[in-house]
Amino acid sequence: MVVVGGGIAGVACAVELHRAGVPVEIRERGRVAGGRMASKRFDGRPADLGAAYLTVSDPDFAAVVRGWQAAGLAREWTHTFVAYGVDGRREVPGAMRWAAPRGLRSLVEHLAAELPLVVNRLVLGVEPGPAVDGRACAAVVLAMPGPQAALLLDPALATATEAVGRQRWSPALAAVLRFPARRWPDFRGAFVNDHPLLSTVCDDGDRRGDGAPVLVAHTTAEFAAGHLAQPTAAAPAIEAAVRDLFALPDRAEQVHVHRWTYAKPVGGGTDAGFHLDDDGIGLAGDAFGEPRVQTAWRSGRDLGRALVRRLT
Repeated sequence: MVVVGGGIAGVACAVELHRAGVPVEIRERGRVAGGRMASKRFDGRPADLGAAYLTVSDPDFAAVVRGWQAAGLAREWTHTFVAYGVDGRREVPGAMRWAAPRGLRSLVEHLAAELPLVVNRLVLGVEPGPAVDGRACAAVVLAMPGPQAALLLDPALATATEAVGRQRWSPALAAVLRFPARRWPDFRGAFVNDHPLLSTVCDDGDRRGDGAPVLVAHTTAEFAAGHLAQPTAAAPAIEAAVRDLFALPDRAEQVHVHRWTYAKPVGGGTDAGFHLDDDGIGLAGDAFGEPRVQTAWRSGRDLGRALVRRLT
């Protein structure tokens, strides 16, 4: 059995299969696991480029998070963001946000530590059978955004093709901005409302707990859509918007822009929380619910359990 995609949904699915004794292999096209829980190192320091944090409401996911916490990989960060909008700046309390001192990717890597994970492995196609690149499998899981899964599916796999075709996704750009000093107002994370460019900004030094003068900004889908071909060209505009928002006197010493063509699913998912059809094709991820880390984990976990029931 093959799971294509080494994000948290794919890893959570593989965990269930592995625990049940079902032979499974994760194939990830990138150099590391993580998916949209991505982190990148700058001068040896990680910064989160994808998900900004995670929240917990599911008791089973809470147990997983406590395991990360016990391993020193996750910590409670904040339950209060600020919101910037036409009415100024105000505090917005909410659920506790959890952060990862070593980057959110480290949480996925921790879950996958005992799993057969193959990185730098590009899957070219999934055919009826099911089969991955011509190799027969008991089942195949595509744990990735629907438009990416659609590129792999043979049209003869009509049910899965239809399921991914119903998904809608919006893009975003993520920018890591390193400044010479911390000169912004005290905040942890900010929602930027009604802005033509910015969506959220997080104090990555506060999030990581090391006090580094680093901010991570995510753009609106509308702005990102106009810069997907050349995301690095958007760096000056993003930096100017962040500096204007916080009235920063200093220019950033470094700006790195990452493109997320499929950043966030638009619209809700199914009651099942995953897709599994008679052709042996499974789909999992946060497209099957609210766009949250917990949703992706639960989708993969539940699909893994459904596959265990079918295959054992």
